[in-house]
Amino acid sequence: MSTVTQVFKAPAADVWKVIQEGWLYSGWVVGASRIRSVDDQWPAVGSELHHSVGSWPFLIDDSSRVTAVEPERKLELLARGWPLGEAKVLITLEDLGDSRCRVAIAEDAVRGPGKVVPKNLRDPVIAVRNRETLRRLELMALGGAGRS
Repeated sequence: MSTVTQVFKAPAADVWKVIQEGWLYSGWVVGASRIRSVDDQWPAVGSELHHSVGSWPFLIDDSSRVTAVEPERKLELLARGWPLGEAKVLITLEDLGDSRCRVAIAEDAVRGPGKVVPKNLRDPVIAVRNRETLRRLELMALGGAGRS
Protein backbone atom coordinates (compact mmCIF):
# COMPACT_ATOMS: atom_id res chain seq x y z
CA MET A 1 0.00 0.00 0.00
CA SER A 2 1.09 3.56 -0.67
CA THR A 3 1.41 5.31 2.70
CA VAL A 4 1.65 9.04 3.40
CA THR A 5 2.16 10.43 6.92
CA GLN A 6 1.96 13.98 8.27
CA VAL A 7 2.19 15.53 11.72
CA PHE A 8 -0.79 17.85 12.25
CA LYS A 9 -0.88 20.94 14.46
CA ALA A 10 -4.23 19.70 15.76
CA PRO A 11 -5.17 17.02 18.28
CA ALA A 12 -6.48 13.68 17.02
CA ALA A 13 -9.92 14.44 18.53
CA ASP A 14 -10.29 17.51 16.27
CA VAL A 15 -9.17 15.58 13.20
CA TRP A 16 -11.62 12.80 14.04
CA LYS A 17 -14.47 15.33 14.23
CA VAL A 18 -13.85 16.12 10.55
CA ILE A 19 -13.57 12.44 9.57
CA GLN A 20 -16.70 11.40 11.44
CA GLU A 21 -18.81 14.04 9.68
CA GLY A 22 -19.39 12.27 6.37
CA TRP A 23 -20.84 15.37 4.72
CA LEU A 24 -17.36 16.97 4.94
CA TYR A 25 -15.68 14.12 3.02
CA SER A 26 -15.57 15.92 -0.34
CA GLY A 27 -13.91 18.91 1.35
CA TRP A 28 -10.76 16.99 2.21
CA VAL A 29 -10.63 13.87 0.01
CA VAL A 30 -8.98 14.74 -3.30
CA GLY A 31 -11.10 13.45 -6.17
CA ALA A 32 -14.40 13.37 -4.28
CA SER A 33 -16.39 16.17 -5.84
CA ARG A 34 -19.65 15.97 -3.90
CA ILE A 35 -21.49 13.95 -1.27
CA ARG A 36 -24.95 12.71 -2.23
CA SER A 37 -25.92 11.02 1.04
CA VAL A 38 -24.41 9.68 4.27
CA ASP A 39 -25.75 6.78 6.33
CA ASP A 40 -26.99 7.86 9.76
CA GLN A 41 -24.58 5.39 11.42
CA TRP A 42 -21.46 6.84 9.71
CA PRO A 43 -18.66 5.94 10.48
CA ALA A 44 -19.82 2.63 12.00
CA VAL A 45 -18.68 -0.59 10.32
CA GLY A 46 -20.87 -1.28 7.31
CA SER A 47 -22.06 2.31 6.93
CA GLU A 48 -21.65 4.11 3.62
CA LEU A 49 -21.35 7.53 2.19
CA HIS A 50 -22.45 8.08 -1.38
CA HIS A 51 -20.17 10.38 -3.32
CA SER A 52 -19.35 11.50 -6.81
CA VAL A 53 -15.83 11.36 -8.20
CA GLY A 54 -14.40 13.52 -10.99
CA SER A 55 -15.28 16.90 -12.43
CA TRP A 56 -18.55 18.01 -13.92
CA PRO A 57 -19.80 16.90 -16.42
CA PHE A 58 -17.66 13.76 -16.10
CA LEU A 59 -18.84 12.49 -12.72
CA ILE A 60 -18.98 8.93 -11.45
CA ASP A 61 -21.52 8.24 -8.71
CA ASP A 62 -20.47 5.54 -6.26
CA SER A 63 -19.90 4.96 -2.55
CA SER A 64 -17.37 4.20 0.18
CA ARG A 65 -18.09 1.69 2.95
CA VAL A 66 -16.50 1.48 6.39
CA THR A 67 -14.83 -1.90 6.92
CA ALA A 68 -13.20 -1.19 10.31
CA VAL A 69 -13.20 1.66 12.81
CA GLU A 70 -11.62 2.64 16.13
CA PRO A 71 -12.97 6.11 17.00
CA GLU A 72 -10.25 8.77 17.11
CA ARG A 73 -7.66 6.16 16.04
CA LYS A 74 -8.51 4.36 12.80
CA LEU A 75 -10.91 4.31 9.85
CA GLU A 76 -10.71 1.68 7.13
CA LEU A 77 -12.75 2.08 3.96
CA LEU A 78 -13.51 0.32 0.74
CA ALA A 79 -13.64 3.30 -1.62
CA ARG A 80 -15.45 2.66 -4.89
CA GLY A 81 -15.32 4.58 -8.14
CA TRP A 82 -16.47 2.22 -10.86
CA PRO A 83 -15.61 1.79 -13.70
CA LEU A 84 -12.18 2.76 -12.33
CA GLY A 85 -12.35 0.21 -9.53
CA GLU A 86 -12.07 -0.08 -5.76
CA ALA A 87 -9.38 0.81 -3.24
CA LYS A 88 -8.72 -0.10 0.37
CA VAL A 89 -7.98 3.01 2.40
CA LEU A 90 -6.68 3.01 5.98
CA ILE A 91 -6.52 6.29 7.91
CA THR A 92 -4.75 6.18 11.28
CA LEU A 93 -4.40 8.88 13.92
CA GLU A 94 -1.84 8.94 16.72
CA ASP A 95 -2.14 11.65 19.36
CA LEU A 96 1.28 13.18 20.11
CA GLY A 97 0.25 15.59 22.86
CA ASP A 98 0.77 19.37 22.72
CA SER A 99 -2.24 19.64 20.37
CA ARG A 100 -0.51 17.59 17.70
CA CYS A 101 -1.13 14.21 16.08
CA ARG A 102 0.31 12.01 13.39
CA VAL A 103 -2.08 11.06 10.60
CA ALA A 104 -1.33 8.42 7.99
CA ILE A 105 -3.24 7.32 4.92
CA ALA A 106 -2.42 3.95 3.38
CA GLU A 107 -4.17 3.12 0.13
CA ASP A 108 -4.05 0.67 -2.74
CA ALA A 109 -6.27 -0.58 -5.52
CA VAL A 110 -7.97 -3.89 -4.74
CA ARG A 111 -10.29 -4.43 -7.75
CA GLY A 112 -10.80 -3.11 -11.24
CA PRO A 113 -8.59 -1.42 -13.82
CA GLY A 114 -6.57 0.45 -11.17
CA LYS A 115 -5.31 -2.90 -9.88
CA VAL A 116 -3.84 -3.70 -13.31
CA VAL A 117 -1.60 -0.61 -13.25
CA PRO A 118 1.84 -1.72 -11.99
CA LYS A 119 2.37 -0.87 -8.31
CA ASN A 120 5.52 1.16 -9.03
CA LEU A 121 3.39 3.43 -11.26
CA ARG A 122 0.23 3.70 -9.15
CA ASP A 123 1.92 4.27 -5.76
CA PRO A 124 3.45 7.68 -6.64
CA VAL A 125 0.12 8.93 -8.02
CA ILE A 126 -1.74 7.77 -4.91
CA ALA A 127 0.93 9.37 -2.69
CA VAL A 128 0.67 12.79 -4.38
CA ARG A 129 -3.13 12.76 -4.06
CA ASN A 130 -3.02 11.68 -0.43
CA ARG A 131 -0.43 14.30 0.54
CA GLU A 132 -2.91 16.93 -0.62
CA THR A 133 -5.74 15.06 1.13
CA LEU A 134 -3.79 15.29 4.42
CA ARG A 135 -3.13 19.01 3.89
CA ARG A 136 -6.85 19.63 3.42
CA LEU A 137 -7.79 17.47 6.41
CA GLU A 138 -5.40 19.38 8.67
CA LEU A 139 -6.72 22.76 7.51
CA MET A 140 -10.30 21.67 8.13
CA ALA A 141 -9.42 20.39 11.62
CA LEU A 142 -7.57 23.61 12.46
CA GLY A 143 -10.50 25.66 11.14
CA GLY A 144 -12.99 23.89 13.39
CA ALA A 145 -14.85 21.84 10.78
CA GLY A 146 -17.00 19.13 12.28
CA ARG A 147 -17.35 20.81 15.68
CA SER A 148 -20.86 21.56 16.89
